[in-house]
Amino acid sequence: MLYVAAEQQQNPLVPNLTELIVGAITFGIIFVLLWKLLLPRLNQTLAERTDRIQGGLQRAEETQAEADRTLAEYREKLAEARHEASRLREEAREQGAQIIAEMREQANAEGRRLIDAAHAQIEADRQQALRSLQTEVGTLAVDLAGRVVGESLTDEARQRRIVERFLDDLEHQREGVTR
Repeated sequence: MLYVAAEQQQNPLVPNLTELIVGAITFGIIFVLLWKLLLPRLNQTLAERTDRIQGGLQRAEETQAEADRTLAEYREKLAEARHEASRLREEAREQGAQIIAEMREQANAEGRRLIDAAHAQIEADRQQALRSLQTEVGTLAVDLAGRVVGESLTDEARQRRIVERFLDDLEHQREGVTR
């Protein structure tokens, strides 16, 4: 009985033979179906994904190369723009210096012209004052001479001769002093 009881009690570690055969056949059928149907689709999907990833990497590399070229062009244009700006600043500086020099020259010329005009005006005023002074001195000399002589020197010709003689004497005296 023990033996019969032992046969009826099955060891849980040892599988039942029919279940083992049915499980193996089912596993084989599922394995073949998966091998024939699912594996090609899975390989196709993996290949497509690989192509997309490699294409994406290639596009990314192309985009990076294009970005690098664009950056190089940008830097080159920026360098050209900086060089042009530097050249324009230098030209402006030179033109400014030239304008300043021209303005100084014009101001100096204008100053010389004004000084020359002032000297000419001063000389004209001096000559006019000298003539006026000579006339006044002549009149005073005639009056004084008339008082000294005791007679009137109203005769114009005589008066003119006396004044001219007096002025000539004054001129000779002045030349003698200045020498």
